[in-house]
Amino acid sequence: MKIDQRPPALDFAASVVAWQRVHGRHDLPWQRDREPYRVWISEVMLQQTQVTAVLPYYERFLARFPDVATLAAAPLDDVLRLWSGLGYYARARNLHRAAREVMRVHGGVFPRTARALEALPGIGRSTAAAIAALAFGERAAILDGNVKRVLARCFGVEGWPGTPAVQARLWELAESLAPAREIETYTQGLMDLGAMVCTRTRPGCEACPVQEACVARRTGRVERFPSPRPARATPVRKASWLVVRHRGTVALEKRPTSGVWGGLWSLPELVAGKPEAGCEERFGVPPATVRRLPLLEHGFTHFRLVVRPVLCELAPQARRPRRKNMRWLSLDKAIDHAVPAPVRRLLLSIAGDRRMKAS
Repeated sequence: MKIDQRPPALDFAASVVAWQRVHGRHDLPWQRDREPYRVWISEVMLQQTQVTAVLPYYERFLARFPDVATLAAAPLDDVLRLWSGLGYYARARNLHRAAREVMRVHGGVFPRTARALEALPGIGRSTAAAIAALAFGERAAILDGNVKRVLARCFGVEGWPGTPAVQARLWELAESLAPAREIETYTQGLMDLGAMVCTRTRPGCEACPVQEACVARRTGRVERFPSPRPARATPVRKASWLVVRHRGTVALEKRPTSGVWGGLWSLPELVAGKPEAGCEERFGVPPATVRRLPLLEHGFTHFRLVVRPVLCELAPQARRPRRKNMRWLSLDKAIDHAVPAPVRRLLLSIAGDRRMKAS
């Protein structure tokens, strides 16, 4: 790992602050009120998710859960339903857990330091620093994906940021650069710089406030920083889902609280054998009709899921089975329920097909 030191004349923080005041973002909904709860919700939603995707979720979430007490008192199903489609569902579960901890341990008042915030479920080092800096003005260093890219390019930090040595160097830089004053503007400026100018592809170097000192720009290697994750084959996982319908309703099952889509409602999975036998074993009655639907694919961070959905219609006179972790909902209600994005996509396609046939 080779490090090119920055020129002594560069006042990195002052340059970022001055740029943010003129060119940065100032009208995002969580900027209008730096109340800790709102900053916390936005920072968690923005983890590995772009601002444009977060905006509608943030507005709906705050409308339903305007404060930490409301969030803590809500059923987890309600939280997951509003989160459905945003992905990385552990974030929603941890939000709910953290809200309850704030109420139980801190009397409904958010901790004011990054160290104390990091002790809450789902709040890592960078997120805790962002909340502490933006909501409380604490001098704390952030290091999300965008900031890693800015620092790696500007200071010539070679190597993939996922390795311990590179990550340690980036944290060292982040902490040394954080100013004692105007930390809120600086923190927002770093985020804006990475999102608006120092983008992963086609960066706008001509608009960068630190372009003259940027190692990557001076050496003509902007696209090479930071180094990408070492290439590796993406594993493929296969599954079969049973879309079981009865008298206008569809069966959903609640997934375990841990693992992929923990706590969400999904379609029953066929572990082995034919759909007819699986349906009868799971629901106690054989399907009246069975129809295989087109394959469904969904990408995760570390693997790709390929699903074979099978539509099983139960006879109208069949007795509808009821279990603790099973719900029968109309198709429209199932689509709006706390279901994973690919389940919603599948149900929407079935609903569209049904409406086309009815027209």
